[in-house]
Amino acid sequence: MGIYELIPTDHETFEKDLAGSFLQRLMMLDYRARYIPVTQHSAEVSHSDPVADFDTLNTNESFLDAFFSSHRDSNESTQSHIHPMDVQMAVYHCSDSFLKQSMITKLSQCQYALPLLVPDPVTMDVECPLWTFRQIRKTWKITQIEENSTSIAMKSSPICKAETPMVSFFRLGSLSVSKSQLMSTLINDRHNTFFHRNCPGSTKSRHLLDGVAEIAWYCPSGKPNDAFTDCTAFCNLHGDALSNEKQRDILIDKASVNVVLLPTPKKGDKSMTLVSDLLESEKPVICLITDDDCTAVQTKKGKYKMGLKDRSQSDVSNELKRIIGEILAGQHTTFQLEAMMNVSGIRVDEDDAVIQKGKSGAMEVMKTLQQEDFSKIKDKFLPCQGRLWHEWCKTHKELYQLKVHVEKEKSKKEERLREIRQKQCDAPRSELMELFIGSMSSLPSMDKEFFLKWTQILIDSLSTDDLTAILQSYDEKWSEVLALKKKHAKSESLKRKQTELEQISTKLQSATFGLEHIFREMGQIYEAHKTVEKKTQRGQTDWSKYPELAAELMISGYPMELMDGDAGHVPLIWISSLLEAVIKKLGDQRVFVLSVLGVQSSGKSTMLNAMFGLQFAVSAGRCTKGAFMQLVKVSEEMKKEFQCDYVLVVDTEGLRALELAGNATLHHDNELATFVVGLGNMTLINIFGENPAEMQDVLQIVVQAFMRMKKVKLSPSCVFVHQNVTDIAAECFSDVIAFDVQKDVKYFAQLWEGSPPMAPPNPGYSESIQELKKMILSKASTSAGITLSQFKNKIQDLWNALLNEHFVFSFKNTLEIKVYRKLEVQYGNWTWALRSNMLTIENQLYNRIENGKVDKMELSHLRETISKTYGEVKKEMENYFDDADKETLVQWRGRFEIKIQQFHVDLVAGVKRKLEEVIQQKKACKKLDRQKTEFENKLLQKSKDLAHQLKDQAQDEEELKKQFDSVWNGWVKELTEHCDETQQSEEGARKNKNPKQQEKYSRKGAWVTFKTCFTSFIEKMEKQTNEIIQLKPVAESGYTSTYLTEVAKNVRECVTEFESEKKYALKKEFTVDLLLHVFNIAGRLLSESHLKFKKRNDALTYLESNKTQYYNIFRSFCKGNSFAVVLGELICEKLKVSMVEAACNKTAIDLAGEMRCNFPAFNGNRLNLEKHVLKSMAKKEDFDSFITYIKHPRKYVETFIEEEVNTYIFNTHKREARDVLKKNIEDLKRLVSQASFTATEKVKTQSRKTDEWLKTFSSLLGDVLAFDASFPQNFTDINDFDFLKEEVEKGLVPISEELSSLSLSKIKKFRQKPDQILIEQLCKCCWVKCPFCAAVCINTIEDHGPEKHNVPFHRPSGIEGWHTRGTEDLVIDFCTTLVASNRSFHPRHDSEETVPYKQYQNGGDKYAQWMITADESKLTYWKWFVCRFQKQLEEHYNLKFQNWGEIPPEWTKHTKDEAIQSLDEMYKCE
Repeated sequence: MGIYELIPTDHETFEKDLAGSFLQRLMMLDYRARYIPVTQHSAEVSHSDPVADFDTLNTNESFLDAFFSSHRDSNESTQSHIHPMDVQMAVYHCSDSFLKQSMITKLSQCQYALPLLVPDPVTMDVECPLWTFRQIRKTWKITQIEENSTSIAMKSSPICKAETPMVSFFRLGSLSVSKSQLMSTLINDRHNTFFHRNCPGSTKSRHLLDGVAEIAWYCPSGKPNDAFTDCTAFCNLHGDALSNEKQRDILIDKASVNVVLLPTPKKGDKSMTLVSDLLESEKPVICLITDDDCTAVQTKKGKYKMGLKDRSQSDVSNELKRIIGEILAGQHTTFQLEAMMNVSGIRVDEDDAVIQKGKSGAMEVMKTLQQEDFSKIKDKFLPCQGRLWHEWCKTHKELYQLKVHVEKEKSKKEERLREIRQKQCDAPRSELMELFIGSMSSLPSMDKEFFLKWTQILIDSLSTDDLTAILQSYDEKWSEVLALKKKHAKSESLKRKQTELEQISTKLQSATFGLEHIFREMGQIYEAHKTVEKKTQRGQTDWSKYPELAAELMISGYPMELMDGDAGHVPLIWISSLLEAVIKKLGDQRVFVLSVLGVQSSGKSTMLNAMFGLQFAVSAGRCTKGAFMQLVKVSEEMKKEFQCDYVLVVDTEGLRALELAGNATLHHDNELATFVVGLGNMTLINIFGENPAEMQDVLQIVVQAFMRMKKVKLSPSCVFVHQNVTDIAAECFSDVIAFDVQKDVKYFAQLWEGSPPMAPPNPGYSESIQELKKMILSKASTSAGITLSQFKNKIQDLWNALLNEHFVFSFKNTLEIKVYRKLEVQYGNWTWALRSNMLTIENQLYNRIENGKVDKMELSHLRETISKTYGEVKKEMENYFDDADKETLVQWRGRFEIKIQQFHVDLVAGVKRKLEEVIQQKKACKKLDRQKTEFENKLLQKSKDLAHQLKDQAQDEEELKKQFDSVWNGWVKELTEHCDETQQSEEGARKNKNPKQQEKYSRKGAWVTFKTCFTSFIEKMEKQTNEIIQLKPVAESGYTSTYLTEVAKNVRECVTEFESEKKYALKKEFTVDLLLHVFNIAGRLLSESHLKFKKRNDALTYLESNKTQYYNIFRSFCKGNSFAVVLGELICEKLKVSMVEAACNKTAIDLAGEMRCNFPAFNGNRLNLEKHVLKSMAKKEDFDSFITYIKHPRKYVETFIEEEVNTYIFNTHKREARDVLKKNIEDLKRLVSQASFTATEKVKTQSRKTDEWLKTFSSLLGDVLAFDASFPQNFTDINDFDFLKEEVEKGLVPISEELSSLSLSKIKKFRQKPDQILIEQLCKCCWVKCPFCAAVCINTIEDHGPEKHNVPFHRPSGIEGWHTRGTEDLVIDFCTTLVASNRSFHPRHDSEETVPYKQYQNGGDKYAQWMITADESKLTYWKWFVCRFQKQLEEHYNLKFQNWGEIPPEWTKHTKDEAIQSLDEMYKCE
């Protein structure tokens, strides 16, 4: 990088200057660098031996023969031009790594194809120049069509990391058709992306291009005429693919689609083998046959052919676009440049030791940033430049704005400055800074350059994703501001937009991170230590060496920050020491200072880059912020004309910057303009844009800056660069400074020739650059400039003079609601995937526990069981957050990842708790289980003996039943007479309770009258009672009276706390009635659990429940059946119970899953559920339902879910539900049959024992059915297991018939209930009510902090019973209207103080937790409700809609249909 003599571009170039001319034009973004006319050194064509004089020829035939003769004179010149691509490749091969990278970057900006695979001209080894692509970034817009709607998503990515489809082109043999030209038409039919035979300067002979594979990317603009809807790579192998096998095979392997150009192959040709291989591969192939005229046809899936003969290139191109688009619309592989590192057989330039050394150092630095929240990196790793530095700047500026007690104030502020500097010194040096400075200090010069470049590349790749969405919001908000300014509006709307713009600026400040911030931290560490004179701690780099390190970089051409754009301050101590270090190394050189000012995003940095090759070190994806200075060395040959050794360029952020578009803008712009104009020997004012008002503002700022310079006797020159500034506007400068309108105003062409992102730079732009550079150098040659020491002093003088001006700006985040709502839906899908899988796992483990296979539940086992699903969910999350809206989603990514992790943990813990209860119940029943075998053996023997006595009466069913009943009670009494009393039935205990107490137990007393006032307190007591009882092991250990004692104690304590908090004195009757109310709730729960305990632990209950089973055994023995028959019947009896339970549980899960996915109310987020609840209520028009919903929203929603599930299963989808149940029953039947067969085959070849058969049978039923394999000892002598199997199969027939007619209502009697499953899934969300209108927060996440509660609509507060204090007037206003009014409210019912609605968040925590914004939407639904139920509402609250609360007449016109329709319209907006 330097100032060299310009090679003229307006005439032909000699061959010796080709390389320099090519590079010069390319660096100026002139795509005509490929088409440089060449002047031949040889003499002109000789005329010494002309062809025969045609006039001397006698006949016409002789004339024609001579005219078209191919005879060539021996003296005729045979010299040909150098092929343009040979020039490009020659320059490429002769360049070092950095020049190659710069060259390829410029080629990319010129929309040219770039070398991907390059054979070495000498060794022919193939190289992939991955390093050269590292600075290239592509931006495009993806068009997505979903359900008849089209969405455009912007994407920006370093091209090395972009995953895109790739279309590879190669030819087989020599063809008459230009492959490269055809490819160019696919990408840009107005620009030759790939050089081809018909380009200017092309020759037949070329030496360095064959075997080179070039790549280019098509980037769609999101418009209907896009050739492709997503970014697509096109790769072109130059030369015959048959001769370049290595490159060809790599491209074929990496491509998504292969396109082959060839003549019709003949048998035996090499091309035939290759084409055959391609056609047999899985990848799509398009064969373009040059000597065939067939239309495009797909011979089989993914295999196309098309003839090129007699077809126009336009037709071929259009057809090819269609085919490629059709292929890429389906499943396809993608290509990523970085994947080339893994390709064998080629060399990658990044493997070079010097590049790797720089990269390894940069990677060490980047490791410290991994897993960090990007917006917090600066706070964590760069503590000296954040809050402390900003506070220092603010305090330092206040030194120049002292009031009243000046010296006292000044002393205080100076002390504060010292304290801040001390804190900066005391701040621990981060690992990031230690590694960075360590590498900078130790690496050799070349390694250091690679280290810096790699660090910048890696940081930019981290930061850009976060910035894309913010920058996009810049453009949108800036456009809104400009639109308002065009109307000359000075409304509140304009102020609000400007404030929002300032807020976005602060957000950008937090999210921006680059090398400039690391150097800024070095500067602040240096300034702090220099001020405090603190010595360097052991193990740390000496801070006094920092200026020297920075000076080396500045001398090598690296830009250094002059003004901190974030703090709006110049760090004078650091800048002075830095320039002193430069002077120490170079001497006090003379510099020509070129300052650059312009409108935001007007292309200042692009212009400087094209003119001088500058690379200002700003973070990727945004404009320059603050001011940077960069040294450009004047070459030795140019020094003869110059009085200066260097040009020092000062580049600045744009005036009227988007970040500062509010009240602080004018101060900041004046400050910045004055500073850089004063620094410069010449100021380049760059005004691009179409907005006259915007340019007028800039002109006024610049004029004011120059007027200030005039007053302080500085006289910089000025040059205007513009697109549409009138001469009249520029002439005003002549009154202020020496300014020639004719010479000092330069008109620039537009940068792009067409519409980005595929437009190449306008050649007129590069010509303008050339002319401007000439003029600047001409002026610089006549200027003595200033010395570096003078420049240093000038900085100090100007800055100290400007400290009187001051600006601040604020920040606030704005959430993208639609993206968040979509995220909520996805969150529901992810949690359902985990829940449904865990339900299945729970069922399986439950059966294993019942079968005695599991007696301990480990968390690790549960985690392992669900790990696959959890992994899939995490992968889906990762893909979702990396998808189209990732720039917006990134702010929630970490939070939702934690939420899913917590959901997973809670889900696993919940199932573990449930299953441990089952295990405890199982263990609690061990004593009874031991007795069961004894009972069964005795009962079996008694049944057999009795049957033997009554075998003659076997045909008389009634008599058998009578005889069995007569002895059964005696058997039971005999068997249970030695059992513990605790195992006896406790029915008597219930009966002995005080009847009066029972009457009170169900009494609904005086508490009802207090319910309206104390609803939330009573709900709290109900919830706490439920929680207390649910934690008690009643099902395992039985009921004890201490449980209710604990409930009573809790109620009394809460009542006392409530009285103290609310300053009430509650009557004793209220406490008693509240106790009875919660006892009633607790009683139901205790009864259910105790019943389970009795069934499992009471011997009498157990025997009575098995009476029918033993009667069947008795009857079977009476009929003379064998033990095998009886055992078969016993097995089937047990299977019947188990199969019913298993089928119902499985069906409940299946139906819940089906409704969760397909039922409209359940397949979205919380907002979607709310919409359907409201619709349902409107359709029913039941006032009590509305009141329940308003007062107890969760209770009502749970009821709604239960009702909808019942309607779905038992009404609207009854047939489908029955089909699900039948399928599950059939699956169970097949499982049992297979288990019976397998168990029989196993025991026949092994033990032939009944116990073994039963054990094997039970094991095969596995996790699906609970089956107790313990049976009486009487069955041990069974030998015919085939017969036993047949008996089981026979017994299954009536069971299957009975189960096939099983009522769907049975589903609700077992463990898994579809409504409860869905309630757990859908109701685990936020239920906080709006403190004004009781509208429920619609966030799908239960604990969704730090986001505040919000709802897309609110409702009249009178619906909740709010009324004007001292009146009976119900409030009719929506709270979203009230927060924009000047009215006030009482934050508590007993408070006398009032709070303005505009400051509602000052009313206390419950108000501060809500975000209620002024809303102009007119929700018809609640207006209809108020009118429809006006009378009922007035009666319910004993208040009136009158006076302040009078219902507007317009509300009465709304119909129910309109109300329901308004819900759909409202939710579409969310």
